[in-house]
Parts: sequence; structure tokens; C-alpha cells
Amino acid sequence: MITTAAALDARIGLLRPGLRATLARVWAVPDPAAVYPEYLHLTHQIIRATVPVMEVAAARSRELADRGDDPVAAALVPYWARHIPEERGHDVWVCEDLAALGQDPGEPWRRIPPAPVAALAGAQYFWIERLHPVCLLGYIAVLEGDPPHPRAAERLSARTGHPRAAFRTLARHAEEDPGHRDALRRLLDTLPLEARLRRAVSVSALNTVQLLVAAFGELADRFTPPSERSA
Repeated sequence: MITTAAALDARIGLLRPGLRATLARVWAVPDPAAVYPEYLHLTHQIIRATVPVMEVAAARSRELADRGDDPVAAALVPYWARHIPEERGHDVWVCEDLAALGQDPGEPWRRIPPAPVAALAGAQYFWIERLHPVCLLGYIAVLEGDPPHPRAAERLSARTGHPRAAFRTLARHAEEDPGHRDALRRLLDTLPLEARLRRAVSVSALNTVQLLVAAFGELADRFTPPSERSA
């Protein structure tokens, strides 16, 4: 029998090649050195939403668990308590990478997140409050389910010519995300999810992939001549 985590991985796997191809487009632009700071700005806009949305999920999980009839919410409470501290401060890492490039580390906070990023986080708030906080696990499964290659930071430093110190966020996620991914898979396989909530987690995950493709596709287009863009 296929497990919940395996089934979710399979569904995400249908769309993940498109996300990987989009990220490959970002690094295939004519001037990857110029695109990297903008990649960091976009990454910051995504990462900085993670802890706040998990805090909302944690509060909603506690609320539902306190009613005494929601074992899924009750099982989520300790997960959020562990994972929120693990994710706290990652937005600061991105600002430090920008500083290593000689750029203003405060600039990401002054930028308006593009529509796909706003929709990415906004959908999670909606589903947490209107459906169930377990939906956020689909979002996390996408963001942490495909960790960067251990040598990704080294390779991109060589490709862009930027100092290795400007890629610490990528390097740290290459180290930490495999453990976070495995912990999430174990959780998914122990949750007493009914069919409706399993579908909801999948919908959240697939929506996350699609919006990440849109966000990073827009970034790639900004640095790719119109004649070289995909039709």
C-alpha cells in the first residue's frame, strides 16, 4: 500500500520537472552574475513568509486540538513547535548573502513582493483558516522536498563569479533540508488523514509548485532576451 508521503511525492513529481526547468532558465540567462542578486530578493520574499504562516498554522492547530476531536491538529502542534525555530532567521541569511555581494541588506524589506509570491503565501492563510492547518504541509513538502545539491553553492559561485560567502543560504539549505524533508515524510505517514485532507494537502502542494514556476519564470524572463524565451 502506498504511503501518504509517497503518494504526495508522486503528485508533486508530476510538476517538479517544470519547476526544475524554470530554475535552470534562471541560471541560463546571458548574465547570471546580474540575475543572482535578484534571485536573492525573490528568495527573501518567499522565505520571509514561512515562519509567519507557520505561526498561524500552529495557533489554528492548537485551537482545533483543544476541542478534543481533531487528532490531526493535535499531532501537528509538536511539529510546529519543532519546525518554527528551525526556520526562524533564514530571511536574515539571505540579507547576509546580499551584503556579501556589496548590496544593501535592507533592500528586500522595501520591495513589493510580486503577485505569485503574494498568492503563494495568501493561499496558505486561506486554507489554514478555512479548511485545516494540515494544508500547509503540502507547501512545506514542495519547499523542502527537493534540497539543493551539496555542491550547488560552489557551482553557482563559479558560474556567476560572486564570492562563495554570498551563497551561504543555498549551502545551509543543502545541509538542512534533507533532514526536514525526512521529518515531514515521517509525520505525513503517521497522521490519521481522511481522504478529504489528503486531497487538500495535495492541492496545496501543486498550487505551490505552479506559483513558484510563475515567480521564477518571471525572473528568468526579465534577464532573457525576448527572442530566446520559450514560446
